[in-house]
Amino acid sequence: MLAAGEDILECYRVMNKGGLNIVGEILKDQGTFYEWNHYPDADVYDPETHGQYYYHNHREGEHGHFHLFLRKKGMIKGTKPVPYKGKEKWPRGNDALCHLIAISMDDFGFPIGLFTTNRWVTAECWYKADDVIAMLDRFCIDHAFPSWPVNRWLTGMVALFQPQITELILKRDQVVAQWQLTHAGQDVYEDRDLELTSELDVSVEDQMSLLRESLSAS
Repeated sequence: MLAAGEDILECYRVMNKGGLNIVGEILKDQGTFYEWNHYPDADVYDPETHGQYYYHNHREGEHGHFHLFLRKKGMIKGTKPVPYKGKEKWPRGNDALCHLIAISMDDFGFPIGLFTTNRWVTAECWYKADDVIAMLDRFCIDHAFPSWPVNRWLTGMVALFQPQITELILKRDQVVAQWQLTHAGQDVYEDRDLELTSELDVSVEDQMSLLRESLSAS
């Protein structure tokens, strides 16, 4: 975790020297920034690790957010979505992706929060919390398109905040299960009244301070 945080700070250092930031990098040469559009167009995908992400905007209180995924071929062999008897068609094959976490960004290009969402939000397949948590170590974007610092930063964010992301994923399943109990007869995964399933404010600097204090005390 500490090494991941150092990677993140190194990305900040190098970009700051050029007057750059994470959000500016992802939107570079992308034209007008439209609400809901994916940036970059067609998402970013690593064909070796099968990690995937995109950036977009549609929420108040942030500039936008990243959605991070792992596709089927990147998962532990035998990992399957939860049983589903609803009417919606879930993606199949390598398209049976899993949403890991979303990262909220401020207007200065820095992360301010993490959150999880219901299935319909990202059109993913739904995997149980334990399986999603097992995917976190497998998320990596190991190439330079569209920005090497952004890809390195996103990979580091998942590692640095893995304890918090784990708790958010567990909370996600608890919220969905409770919603299902109180909304009998509805397809919980497609219920537009349930969008956000867990969220948490975060700070890279605060997380690094806690890690360093923990190491110095041990």
